[in-house]
Amino acid sequence: MKHLKNELTRFLMAYKFGLDEMNTKINILKEEFQYVHDYNPIEHVKSRLKSPDSIFLKAQRKDIDLSIESIRDNIKDIAGIRITCSFISDIYELATMLQKQKDITVVEVKDYIKNPKANGYKSLHLLLEIPVFLSDRVENVPVEVQIRTVAMDFWASLEHKIYYKFKKEVPNHLLAELKEAAGVVSHLDHKMENLNKEMDRYKELP
Repeated sequence: MKHLKNELTRFLMAYKFGLDEMNTKINILKEEFQYVHDYNPIEHVKSRLKSPDSIFLKAQRKDIDLSIESIRDNIKDIAGIRITCSFISDIYELATMLQKQKDITVVEVKDYIKNPKANGYKSLHLLLEIPVFLSDRVENVPVEVQIRTVAMDFWASLEHKIYYKFKKEVPNHLLAELKEAAGVVSHLDHKMENLNKEMDRYKELP
């Protein structure tokens, strides 16, 4: 196990470099928007790399063989980036720009905005592969990118805290309250989107 943990630490270096590459791309888009359009669709960016212990726990939960090859093939969220945007339209615009980049391969898209989870969770999930050029090889590293509005992110954060507090055994009345809150968040996002469009229309008036 100690040997595997050391191997995994070295293995994770490629994922760290993949995160660095993806963060650079996102920062370039962010700055370009600011300079060219005088508008920044990105409110916040947060990245994380799973620790060896966290990977082991997930492998055990999924009944995955504890080998580097098996972990690489079966756990795709080792490197993750969460982006919060102002408006729903910003989410799709940013996602399109990332997917169009020639060195990025789109592995999977899960649209939980158009098709929310049963509990009300909303977010756009992209699984992207980005090449990392090491001294002796090129590694295509998967990076999970989650893009959501500030309101969606606040709801997801609250849901996570509640599930953690009750160790996933959440009382039914709280689940119902969460689902209702998700509806309020959705209404707020659409209201803010409409206000933004209305503001843009006023900008175009002489």
